[in-house]
Amino acid sequence: MIEAHGITLRYGHYTILKDVNWIVHAGEFWFLIGPNGAGKSTLLAALLGLMNLDDGYLYLHPGLTDRSRIGYVPQRCDMNPTLPVTVQEFVSLGLVGLGTSRSKRIERLTFAFRHAALEGLEELNYWSLSGGQRQRTLLARALVRRPGLLVTDEPTAGLDATSTRTFLECLAALNREGVTVLFVTQELVFSQSFGSHAALFSNGRVETGRAVDILRPENLYRIFGRDLHPGMKWHDEPRQ
Repeated sequence: MIEAHGITLRYGHYTILKDVNWIVHAGEFWFLIGPNGAGKSTLLAALLGLMNLDDGYLYLHPGLTDRSRIGYVPQRCDMNPTLPVTVQEFVSLGLVGLGTSRSKRIERLTFAFRHAALEGLEELNYWSLSGGQRQRTLLARALVRRPGLLVTDEPTAGLDATSTRTFLECLAALNREGVTVLFVTQELVFSQSFGSHAALFSNGRVETGRAVDILRPENLYRIFGRDLHPGMKWHDEPRQ
């Protein structure tokens, strides 16, 4: 679905990422992990067409080239909190520009609410929801486009462990149905439970591969040092 070869990305004269090589196949669940400022969001910006490459090239599957089937979930809501809006109205914003019929609209909304674990909350005020529910509403807004690739940029930052796990379980269910997932995070503990593959960002470089190979303790300690979560353990077998 994605092939990046020799990608270099800069802000002005400052190089963020250099010589990135990365291949993502359909149906994979990628954890993009690294400290703040390591270039995770910068790489997503290039993938979403929001940033030009300074070197290298990026190939997207033909079904993704117009980016209409790429779903995006940001870290936080981008709406004015003083604006009253129901959950259904908020999620429906993801349909803007698609020109869907009423029946297709209902079908897409039903799909999104079910897969984001929001059934029964459609008429609530978005701003009355818990933090975890708000983030799943952002997920639902992306899902109404029925994406083949779902890109999430630290969507669980600031959530507690229970809300984070619920969000990831939604992503895992979508992944089992064939949706390719990119999950940007600093959450190391959940990577071994949900990720099939990992991209580890450090000092302008990116190491990619199977999660079981990339997220080994020696690699994580090298990058995170004593900040590595004490509950982090590694299994010898990758996620099935």
